[in-house]
Amino acid sequence: MKTVNFPYLALALGLFLLLIVTKGSELDVNGVTALPLLTLLIVNECAFILTAAGIFIGLKQLKTTGFNLTQNPLYTMTVTLCILLAIQFTLLGINLWPL
Repeated sequence: MKTVNFPYLALALGLFLLLIVTKGSELDVNGVTALPLLTLLIVNECAFILTAAGIFIGLKQLKTTGFNLTQNPLYTMTVTLCILLAIQFTLLGINLWPL
């Protein structure tokens, strides 16, 4: 696999891990989450690192093409969605962390 294609993989896995964290953090009748807190935090952190790597590789590739966004709009949208996912994972991690 070429490194240039990593943002596509990061987006797909990031969306899947977002589903796991979102469904796993739902409370049942007894007030217990479906997944243990440590598991949720680890999955959330791994997903953040994955999408951050997708952002880094994607922005590096866009920089080499001179940020010509019309040349490959799907790639640009994928990198943008990775940025939004990284922000979402950051906010989820803050909300999951018990104070």
